[in-house]
Amino acid sequence: MPLSPFLLGLALQLGPNPMGGAIANDDLVRDRPPREQVQAEPAPEAGPDPVSAWLAGCLGTLDEDPARAHAMAQIRRAETTGADRVLANHCLGTAAAQLGMWQDARTAFTAAREETPAAEPRARARFAALAGAAALGGGDAGGAIALLDQAESDARAAKAPLLEAIAASDRARALVALGRGDEALAALENATALAPDRAEGWLLKATLLRRLERLPEAQTAIERAATLAPTNPETALEAGVIAVLAGRDEAARKSWQSVIALAPDGPVATTAKDYLAQIGDAGDTVPAPQEAPEETAKP
Repeated sequence: MPLSPFLLGLALQLGPNPMGGAIANDDLVRDRPPREQVQAEPAPEAGPDPVSAWLAGCLGTLDEDPARAHAMAQIRRAETTGADRVLANHCLGTAAAQLGMWQDARTAFTAAREETPAAEPRARARFAALAGAAALGGGDAGGAIALLDQAESDARAAKAPLLEAIAASDRARALVALGRGDEALAALENATALAPDRAEGWLLKATLLRRLERLPEAQTAIERAATLAPTNPETALEAGVIAVLAGRDEAARKSWQSVIALAPDGPVATTAKDYLAQIGDAGDTVPAPQEAPEETAKP
């Protein structure tokens, strides 16, 4: 039986934005390299570390005025070398990403990685992952894969499984964008093995398995994501999509209603409301009970 236009649309959806990357709301953005990787600790009598103070000030400006933070970082980068320049590029890339200037962000993060010593693979992994996420944000999936490969390699050298998992997840997004679903699934298998308690990896895996029409496996993955992040509306939205494609309309309805309860004013709730309107109320999808035959009058 062919899918209805509604179910076909759900089956083809990407779910979590495959071009999203690790820029927005990710600890990578504000988590600078450990201080011992960029500058020796000053003696107590030396006063505050000016490098740390500058970076904290630049990052602190981001939320209120990202354009000002971007300008501050450009000036700092032009006037400094070594560790100071690395951190200037860190703030510059972060500000550029917040402004949607994806090429600038990619260039800054790439420069930060290249100027970080090879003996500091954890910092190099972080910057390569951010550069790859910026490439994704700018729509260059092929370029993102090369950068994220570097990030995974650096993270393995640093024995940093969470960083490797984040890079693998973003590489999967890039592979999905290029239509390479089987390779993307392998990347997500690696990501969830490296960071089994990271809900996003399981959500992405569930979405991809659903697109590959492997619904029982998608159900297992989305249940894991929901256990790890029970209040994430995107997880509830995807759970409903998987349920309706499996013919479980009532489970889908409950999932989408929970999306609206969790984030009533967000775009995910708008999507959930649209889905609910298309499958209708429970009474619209459950066959009406047959009426009992009228009893004939007894003689």
